[in-house]
Formats: sequence, structure tokens, C-alpha cells
Amino acid sequence: MIKVSFLYPYRENGRFDVDYYCNRHMPLAAARLGDAVKGWSVDAGLAGAAPGSPPPHVAVGHLLFDSVEAFQKAVVPAARELQSDLANYSDGPAPTIQISEVRAAV
Repeated sequence: MIKVSFLYPYRENGRFDVDYYCNRHMPLAAARLGDAVKGWSVDAGLAGAAPGSPPPHVAVGHLLFDSVEAFQKAVVPAARELQSDLANYSDGPAPTIQISEVRAAV
């Protein structure tokens, strides 16, 4: 199983609507990517490691797939629509994307 993570950097005074992201964007992504999506979650950043510091990321979205190939096949037809939705929840840059192999879970 692989996890595709979308990391949105924290920016002081930046706009990121985590409610929209959780309630509209991620369900839209899951619907457009179809049965290839095995699950999804969102982390909302609270703080950094140092006391009183901001989080490195304001939010991180995660999508689970069986393989990199399954993700790539599903995302190509939906990419433009999903990318254009960014303006509805953020005034920042596009996220950094990381694809990881899920090695352990509890």
C-alpha cells in the first residue's frame, strides 16, 4: 500500500480553510479518483516541536492506494479539476507531494 501526502506549508497570516479541505476538497478528490482510493485522512497542524512555535505544515492530506501505478492511473483524468480547487481553500502555493510506502500501521 502507498500513501500520497499533500503537505501545505504554514505561512503567517496565510489563508487555509481546513473545514473546506476536509468537507469538500478531500471528498471531491476521493470521488474523482474512484475505487483506486482505499482511504483518506487530513492532519491539521497545531504546533512545531519548540514550545510556542507554529507547525511546519498548516495541513497535510493523505490518500491511500494499492500502488503508485493505481494512483497515477486515477489522478491523470482528475488532476486539473483538483488543482483548480486549491483557490477555494488556500491562498498559498501548491502543496509538496510525497509518495510513501506504508510499512507499518497500528
